Amino acid sequence: MTIENIFMGSASLDAITMAAFTAANGVRLIAYIPQIRKAAKDHNGASAISYTTWTLFLMANISTVAYALVNRGDRELALCFAANAVCCLAILVVAFWKRRGHVRRLRCGHGLAPVEAR
Repeated sequence: MTIENIFMGSASLDAITMAAFTAANGVRLIAYIPQIRKAAKDHNGASAISYTTWTLFLMANISTVAYALVNRGDRELALCFAANAVCCLAILVVAFWKRRGHVRRLRCGHGLAPVEAR
């Protein structure tokens, strides 16, 4: 199935939905980049990043990877959602890193001793 077939009317519904899925997920992978960059540059500990929301997104992507592999035997679908999971994890890691540094700066700035690592 080619792009020409899709636009010339000879595409099946399967091909059209696959093209839409592929395009939407390609754009979604690119859309993670500004979120990761914003979190990394934030000076307030990435306070706008919700751990709950991004953890749910991560879990949804991981469960879709499992579904794709176990129920569908579809490695391409699994790879697509694995990439989404990696991006969600990256956002969570950056937010954690930024919040930890922000808390340390606040404690040191207010004359409080930094918390000792255990």
